[in-house]
Amino acid sequence: MGDRRTKNDRLLALSESLLKSLGRCESEEELLSEAMWALKSAIDADTCEVLLEYEPGRLVLRASTCAPELVGHLRLGPGVGLSGKAFEIQQPIFVSRAIGSHPWYAKYPGMDDQPWESGAAVPIQVAGKPEGVVLARRLAPWAFSADQREFIVRAVTLVESALGGFRHPYQAGAKFNRLGALSEVAKTITTSPYVDEILQLLVNLTAQQFNYRVCTVRLLDERTNELVLRATQAPAKAYQRKRAIKLGESIAGRAIAENRPVIVPNVLDDEEYIGHDLAKEQGLMSMICVPLTIQDRAVGVLSCYTSEIRDFTEDEIKALETLAKQAAVSIEHAKLQVRSTLMQEMHHRVKNNLQQVASLLRLQMRTSDYKSLEDALNDSLSRVLAIASVHDLLSREDLDRVGIRSIAETLVMHQQHSFVLPDRVIRFQVRGDDVRLNMTQATQVALVLNELIQNAIEHGFKVSTEGEIHVTIEEKDDLVSVWVANSGDALPEGFDMSKARHLGLQLVDSMTRALGGRFKLSNILGWTVAEVTFPRVGE
Repeated sequence: MGDRRTKNDRLLALSESLLKSLGRCESEEELLSEAMWALKSAIDADTCEVLLEYEPGRLVLRASTCAPELVGHLRLGPGVGLSGKAFEIQQPIFVSRAIGSHPWYAKYPGMDDQPWESGAAVPIQVAGKPEGVVLARRLAPWAFSADQREFIVRAVTLVESALGGFRHPYQAGAKFNRLGALSEVAKTITTSPYVDEILQLLVNLTAQQFNYRVCTVRLLDERTNELVLRATQAPAKAYQRKRAIKLGESIAGRAIAENRPVIVPNVLDDEEYIGHDLAKEQGLMSMICVPLTIQDRAVGVLSCYTSEIRDFTEDEIKALETLAKQAAVSIEHAKLQVRSTLMQEMHHRVKNNLQQVASLLRLQMRTSDYKSLEDALNDSLSRVLAIASVHDLLSREDLDRVGIRSIAETLVMHQQHSFVLPDRVIRFQVRGDDVRLNMTQATQVALVLNELIQNAIEHGFKVSTEGEIHVTIEEKDDLVSVWVANSGDALPEGFDMSKARHLGLQLVDSMTRALGGRFKLSNILGWTVAEVTFPRVGE
């Protein structure tokens, strides 16, 4: 128990596990067994079983993590047990405690040696037809909140899609050509409300099914007219951090401009290809770029690389085009889902942020640093606007992720107009990676950046009348570093951060620790440099 991974992480891990099982399992029994073990880990259950219909209304145990010896032998009549009832009504059944005393629970010799306390029975369908039931149980009580129920149903949906994919008529052919499995699992991404999850599924699935060395997806940022790397299954960190590329300077951009697949026989010899050194290091040879389009509008590009020079067959190209179109629709669908979800959750987020504002105001009430009420109100206004900037970017960008650089640029623009005195000439520069954060981290980082930029303006240029403020962002191995440096007044001699009583610095230190990171302030080569480092998390 006590799996600390986020639900999104666990669903993604389950998806990847099922994809691997599809590629290697030779029988349905083998697939179902691996699926139950993967599901057990994903939903943090103590055991998982799947029972499938073998006669109208009758179920037989096909896979079990606790009693594999009963597979093929345990049979249930119509409506018998939680599984039989869930199959009969075609609705999930959740029992939080005392499952053995539930009127629908049926004990089976050999299956109920353990004192099960709670469980969930979720019906599964294949190709729209009721197929069976997944039964998950725990030895301890299981709090089935609405969110937890939805999560379990989504996890079971991944399993049923994998089963449907395995049964597709194409499975009779070679694994390389198992387009049925490809299509069925690809359909699963349409149920995901997470763009990142969809894209990661897409590259993992495509690389595995077509035996590609590397697969990547870049999405089109219409504001900058750039293709931004969003997913790859390449293990090399250098590949995962490839820069955004302009539409007009790349082969991927040509695929979008011409709205057709573009093939490069050997990327090492192609002058138009960007990144020869990395391609050589990773052993990449032939490449195909397939545009992701929806209603003739490009939203991105799928790039696939082989480890040898070879042709891409007509059937292979058609399969990739079909998959790319399906992925594009899934991306748009996910964005609409996220917008809907965000609308439903907005009251919760607004409430949390108002509570955060209230906490900041209480801290301000307890400090006597302010010379006037106007100064105190300006500080409060600045912090509220920092939170508002995250919500604004969230509505304009990728809905569930916000870039730090975008936050910094927004805050700099606001503070230039609000806090720089008329007799001061301060030049601002924001540079580095646009590291994308989830909503919670983005809000905390926005408040940290707001305090550091404002502190640089107010305290770095009390005496100095001209200078620069630089904001730099960098990510390395999932560790994010943000520097706010100014060339104005140096820190006082003997400055000790632990003894600093300035409210803004106290807030930065507190919020950085809440991010699991560290904060330091020092003089470096004539600049006053504030550095915040923290681990990036995904949700």
